Amino acid sequence: MRVLGIDPGLRNLGWGVIDVTGNKLSHVGNGVCHSEGRDLACRLVSLHDQLSAVLARFAPTTAAVEQTFVNKDAVATLKLGQARGIALLVPAQAGLAVGEYAPNAVKKCVVGVGHADKKQVAHMVRMQLPGVVLAGPDAADALAIAITHALYFRSPALREVAR
Repeated sequence: MRVLGIDPGLRNLGWGVIDVTGNKLSHVGNGVCHSEGRDLACRLVSLHDQLSAVLARFAPTTAAVEQTFVNKDAVATLKLGQARGIALLVPAQAGLAVGEYAPNAVKKCVVGVGHADKKQVAHMVRMQLPGVVLAGPDAADALAIAITHALYFRSPALREVAR
């Protein structure tokens, strides 16, 4: 199974791809799509095109996206939601099933603590994918999402908890 993890963001959309063979996880690729353009529509098209190129290059068999974290800034939350729409749309257009995970569920799965910081997440991603060179914090988060999806996918008990 090849898993694409996506950490949605309007400026920086992180992505990470892992292969899962039995109990073994291996790093395939990771990076960050940077939106381009002045207006929102152009930025969304830019993210769509870049993420589509990632799918074409790495040919994942499944995908996972982090759920939106709602904050006090409603406008920022809405814009993030639109970027998340791109993150859901691109794999769905390719015919992939897309899992969705809350940020705390990802942190708990990868780090063991639901309120871990980005440095802890990146450290544990490096531990689980030895030799990985991370393209940045957004890519580390995307790999953590992919790892979470792989673990939930393999475990029927965890799948029930995620519902």
